This record gives sequence, C-alpha cells and structure tokens, in this order.
Amino acid sequence: NRPMPRRSTIHGTKTRDAILRTAADVASVDGLDGLSIGRLATELAMSKSGLFAHFGSKEELQLATIEEARQRYVREVITPAHASGSGVTRLSALCESFLSYIERAVFPGGCFFASAMAEFDSKAPSPVRDRIAQCQDQWMNTLERAAQDARAQGELRPGSDPRQLAFELEAALLSANWYFHLYTDATYLNRARTAVRARLASEATPTGLRLLPPAD
Repeated sequence: NRPMPRRSTIHGTKTRDAILRTAADVASVDGLDGLSIGRLATELAMSKSGLFAHFGSKEELQLATIEEARQRYVREVITPAHASGSGVTRLSALCESFLSYIERAVFPGGCFFASAMAEFDSKAPSPVRDRIAQCQDQWMNTLERAAQDARAQGELRPGSDPRQLAFELEAALLSANWYFHLYTDATYLNRARTAVRARLASEATPTGLRLLPPAD
C-alpha cells in the first residue's frame, strides 16, 4: 500500500494553490511586476516569511502565477470549446469561450495573458517574458489547428490560410477585451462576435456556413 500523504504536505499544497489563485487575480489587474511577497501576504493575511517559504524569488512567483493562469485559461476557454466538436464548430466555440471568459470575469482585470503581453512586449528577454510568449503561441496554435481541421473537413475554402485566420480572430478577441474593460460596455463583446462570425463566413464553404451560429 502506498503511504498516505503527510498532513503538512497536503496543507502546504493547499496554501500554495490559494497563494497562486490570489496572485493570478492580482496580476491581471496590477501586472506581474506588481506582485510582491508583501502584497500577497497582506491580501492573504499571511506572514511574509510563511509566504516566502513557498517561493524563493519574485521570478519564481511570477512563473508559478503564469502557470496557474494558464491552467485556469485551459479550464475556462479551451476545454469547453474542444467538447463542442471539431473544425468550424470548434473554431467558433473557441472564440465564444474566450468572450464568455471575459464576460464572466474569470480574472478581475480581464484576460490575464492580454495584460501580460501588454506589460512585457517591449521588455528585454527573460524567463517570464519567454513563458508569456510560449503561452500565447500555444493559444494561437490552438486556433490555427482548429482552422486546419476545418479546411481538411471541407468546411473552409481550400485556399484558406489557417494562421492568418487565427491572427485575425485573435485581433477581434483582444480588441473586445480591451474595449470592454476600458468602457465597461458589453457592446464590444457583441461587436467581436459579429466580427468573428463575418470572418469565418467569408472563408466558409456551404458546409461550414451551416455550422456557424446564426447572425444576430
């Protein structure tokens, strides 16, 4: 029989998870550079020494926070969309899942990765910047693969460019995120939905067109 985990280990894991959930929420509003042991200790009513025991450096804390955000993004955006089907159906669902994730305030500051990109895009290369770029590339690859599948299934035109389509869809989604939060106006989410459907319809075959949600 495998030994039961020690209670102190289980408690330590739960504490670390709680720290990272809070850290991801804080970073979505104040940025990853806004994270500090002191700030999180105040938020969580913990001692600095107790919190520091889980993370040996600010960079380690930032990288762990990015991974927490990535896992939350997968749960809230990618997994539900993948359950919807494949091809055009999945591509449309990925975009809708992203807009729903914004609307439901999964992160209080909007899309964690949109905020992180804006914060680090002009900074010197670093492990934190590189990890943000990797996560964003994974998302773009997810959109691109769905578009490739849709083309292979005859739902998009044979000449459709999956990477270009993914880029244009992402542009609409990011714009919706920023305008929605700047103006606190859900109209911008609906504008993005209209833009996404129109862009997909422009590339769709008659088969793919029937799979798109109805236009408003």
